[in-house]
Amino acid sequence: MAKIDRAARIFVAGHSGLVGSAIVRALERAGFRNLILRSRKELELTNQRAVDGFFDSERLDYVYLAAARVGGINANKTFPAEFIYQNLTIQNHVIDSAYRYGVKKLAFLGSSCIYPKLAKQPILEDSLLTGPLEPTNEAYAVAKIAGVKLCEAYKQQYGFNAISIMPTNLYGPGDNFDLETSHVVPALLRKAHEAKVNGLERLSVWGTGTPLRELLHVDDLAHACIFLMDVYSSSTPINVGCGEDISIQDLAMTVADVVGFKGELEYDHRRPDGTPKKVLDVSRLFNLGWKPRIKLRDGLAETYNWYCENCGALQRIN
Repeated sequence: MAKIDRAARIFVAGHSGLVGSAIVRALERAGFRNLILRSRKELELTNQRAVDGFFDSERLDYVYLAAARVGGINANKTFPAEFIYQNLTIQNHVIDSAYRYGVKKLAFLGSSCIYPKLAKQPILEDSLLTGPLEPTNEAYAVAKIAGVKLCEAYKQQYGFNAISIMPTNLYGPGDNFDLETSHVVPALLRKAHEAKVNGLERLSVWGTGTPLRELLHVDDLAHACIFLMDVYSSSTPINVGCGEDISIQDLAMTVADVVGFKGELEYDHRRPDGTPKKVLDVSRLFNLGWKPRIKLRDGLAETYNWYCENCGALQRIN
């Protein structure tokens, strides 16, 4: 399959977020020079008329749909209506407009939380809709499943070339470090950093420490997205991950070591663990010739350095 012309007009929806900003960095490194980017203030993706007008005027060639309302366990529990409504609305508007205004191909960024809570490990793409979801992120998962099915339906009925990419748990520069709404890696990095600078003897970790998580640096995901835009056109979702997992306890210990926190870790059993184990089967992707590049410890160190350089501004915002 021919690679995408480096002069193609490419829209990265959600370009300021964790995933979108990584995709922009990767596209720029790969030599793409015609990126179309809009902030939420410039283009409100929940407004169908605005989205239609944007696609009509820009005449885009390719779209990476990375815009989403995201957050960790607490955010999903607190704002379930917003997670379902906003994500459904954004997906529906962008996918439909991309089809109607002649986009050649769209890549929809989903999430591994679409799979059943007790899916057989490692999780195959075929596991979708074979069992109940994890309740702590069900609202987000339901919306993302709808996005996958919308891509499938538009390909089946209209022949629209839309692919669905299912990344595992992500981390990296630009992550959300708000302790009330963040995922596990940024939360641990921030708590370990604050414990170190404040001279605390203990670091609290949510849950029992026993759940197993697969973690992928967001720059690896971005590289995979560009790769898949070139070579993948099936309506079946495709997993993106490293194929290895780590316990929350071992992750917390690694984070403490990277940050330089010398105290004890204590586990707050009152807090939910979430899914007991989640690692994706990435054989379909690996068989296409892609592999991740960034080792976990190296990625954690890079992310921590980014946080240290930006933590003052982040803490003022939060």
